[in-house]
Amino acid sequence: MKIRIVGGGPAGLYFAALMKRDNPAHDIVIYERGPRDATWGFGVVFSDRALEFLRADDEAMYQRLMPLMQTWPNLTIVHNDTRVPIAGNGFAAIGRLELLSLLYAHTESLGVKIEFDSEVTTLDQPALAGADLVVAANGAFSWVRNENADKFGTETDLRRNRFIWFGTSKVFDSLSLTFRETEHGVFCAHHYRYSPRMSTFLVEVTDDTWQRAGFADMSEEETIRHCEQVFAKDLEGAPILSNKSCWRQFPAVSNRQWSVDNVVLMGDALRTAHFSIGSGTRLAMEDAIALWKALRDTGNLPEALALYQERRLPPMTKILDAASASIRWYERMDQLIHLAPLDFAYSYMTRTGRVDHSEVTRRDPRLAAAWEHSHPEIYGDSY
Repeated sequence: MKIRIVGGGPAGLYFAALMKRDNPAHDIVIYERGPRDATWGFGVVFSDRALEFLRADDEAMYQRLMPLMQTWPNLTIVHNDTRVPIAGNGFAAIGRLELLSLLYAHTESLGVKIEFDSEVTTLDQPALAGADLVVAANGAFSWVRNENADKFGTETDLRRNRFIWFGTSKVFDSLSLTFRETEHGVFCAHHYRYSPRMSTFLVEVTDDTWQRAGFADMSEEETIRHCEQVFAKDLEGAPILSNKSCWRQFPAVSNRQWSVDNVVLMGDALRTAHFSIGSGTRLAMEDAIALWKALRDTGNLPEALALYQERRLPPMTKILDAASASIRWYERMDQLIHLAPLDFAYSYMTRTGRVDHSEVTRRDPRLAAAWEHSHPEIYGDSY
């Protein structure tokens, strides 16, 4: 099969590797518009069990990734100066460039050709001519998808909150969500270490806070200094670092139809999941597995593409529903910050609807008991 992949992120790379591993005769080329050694952002995070999906289909990849991961067993919510540690919420993180470099080497070792610095901008370009399958894995703003948005049934909801993806040399003990009230509104930092020397430090604010703080008129340096002042207690003198960091609004992307003719969507080109649930890279790699299995299980391309959507849609929908609920929670953080620290942390834990009180109790009995004690109107006064 002649396969051409637009986009050299986790989805496209991993799909190419799976296909080539199973059949070295496949003619597979990946076109990546950026250079080999560059990527935006800093680290990516997985839940502690998120990589288990790899074990059944690719034990070797699982074993290669795990030693590179930074892991920790708990989550920390910081409500101004009050820290609320929450047990039973482990995570693992890795530098985005480190992950991509591993996938580049693995994919190329199997015989897949990766064309870096290759700007493919239309399906009519010679690079894609004669392909049996074209995979659009080129991100949330995919031109492949946008070129056929009416056929894919694309919907994009640009959410109001603003975020900026920084890094820092401050190494944090756990994944932490730090919320600090300022004269302009609430600032939230999503931060976690992804190497022994570096952490991701993503800052999120509501649009109203962004406007009041005057970020629209600030330079990159001024933006960094402002955020360093807000989170001075958390950074403890460590600098905030930029990697072409700029303020963004999250695009909630969905598609009614996942393939059109011989063109199929994967990863963020297919759908986006809010960074607050830490599932974007996992979803991308699961897309790759699902498409590979669909092609393996049927020799007919149209049937395989239909099977890919049929199998993948139900589990993906559950995660997207949780992500949508999480987005809405963050959009209300200026109001929620007025809750007591314990209630605020509990609200965070139950924000998606997938974690109820019994699940909080299972994960962190001490947190559940403390919340029960603070709410005798619900649980009685025996606590």
